[in-house]
Amino acid sequence: MKKDKKGLEKILKVLANKRRLEILEYLKCSKRAPVGDISGEIDLSFRATSQHLAILFSAGLVDKDQKSKQVFYKLSDSYIDIIKQITSSL
Repeated sequence: MKKDKKGLEKILKVLANKRRLEILEYLKCSKRAPVGDISGEIDLSFRATSQHLAILFSAGLVDKDQKSKQVFYKLSDSYIDIIKQITSSL
């Protein structure tokens, strides 16, 4: 039980950021996008957007794949399961 709460706490901390929520909202609509498109959409620098995406990736909320020099992001397949876990834990 304690381990579950630590994982939940980690996810909630990741989600407790306006920019990361904007990224998730954008990816929900666009399905898949490169960092440059995401940064333009949320009006944030490429570097800062990349840092937020790295945090979302480490939490398992987004997946990434690289095509040449561009990195594309999308919501992870487990995104819905993570959200369900959060709501059922509260």
